Order: sequence, then structure tokens, then C-alpha cells
Amino acid sequence: MAESKTKMAEIREWIVEHKLRTVGCLWLSGISGSIAYNWSKPGMKTSVRIIHARLHAQALTLAALAGAAVVEYYDHKTGATDRYPKFLKPDNLTKD
Repeated sequence: MAESKTKMAEIREWIVEHKLRTVGCLWLSGISGSIAYNWSKPGMKTSVRIIHARLHAQALTLAALAGAAVVEYYDHKTGATDRYPKFLKPDNLTKD
């Protein structure tokens, strides 16, 4: 019988297949949350709130990109995934 995947395994597989989409969504949620948090603080200028939100989202995005790089390195080192993306066929990758 085929083993059914756990929910965490399905989420991890989706994240591995859609790394940039995941990082983009994380950036969007980070900047939205940071704007909402900064808007709750009185006494700050609007420009300062936006700059703080951008910096928080940028730090979160860099952390997510570093995490994606670590996952990619680990997958390639252990051989858990194919070396080439699905849309590239290894047969067509020979040099002339």
C-alpha cells in the first residue's frame, strides 16, 4: 500500500516546488504586518512608519531566502530531489 503523506510533508513539498512564490508571500505578509504594527504606534511620521515596515519586510525576506538556500543545499546534498527542474529534460542539456 502507498503511504499517505502527512500534511507537513505536503506543505514542505509545495514550498520546495514554489520557493520564490513562498518568499514573495512571506514578504507581502511581513510588510503588511509591519505596517499594521507601526500604524498602531502614535507619534511617528508616516514616512518613518513606511521605512520601518520596508526594513522589517526586507530582513524577513533575507531570512527566508537564506532558509530556502539551506533547504536547496540539503536536498541536493542528500539527493532528495532531482538535479534539474521538471520542465528541463536532462537529455536536452548536453553541450554541443
